[in-house]
Amino acid sequence: MAKNAERTYIMVKPDGVQRGLVGNIISRFEKRGYQLCGLKMRTASKELLEEHYGELKTKAFFPGLINFMTSGPVVSMCWQGKDVVKQGRAMLGETDPLKSKPGSIRGDYCIDMGKNVCHGSDSVETAQDEIKMWFKPDEVVDYSLTAYKDIYE
Repeated sequence: MAKNAERTYIMVKPDGVQRGLVGNIISRFEKRGYQLCGLKMRTASKELLEEHYGELKTKAFFPGLINFMTSGPVVSMCWQGKDVVKQGRAMLGETDPLKSKPGSIRGDYCIDMGKNVCHGSDSVETAQDEIKMWFKPDEVVDYSLTAYKDIYE
């Protein structure tokens, strides 16, 4: 990993996949200068989603969230770079798309909170847990990005 780099977990939810936004989201992270280290598509199991969203289990919307998230495939991504957790969440925008600024992913592509296109880790620790949850160790790749010299001081 490059100096000062950290990793985050970004997921395109079923609505983002259905709407053909995967490439746009990948492009935004690449254009920002972040390095893609892991990528896969699958329909998540109820058990995996219950683990991922475990802190929300007591919320009234939880069953609907799980139902929505199992309705189609998701795209799991591991991104690496300086301050990627905080900056990645800023790039995604507010959880409620109507509070997201234009230029953010949710600000540009979403209206309703229940269909907010993507998920991003909220801390470095959470990112580490989520990456382990969604990827096997050999599915996250370490490699040198030659563009680092053009991105970082």
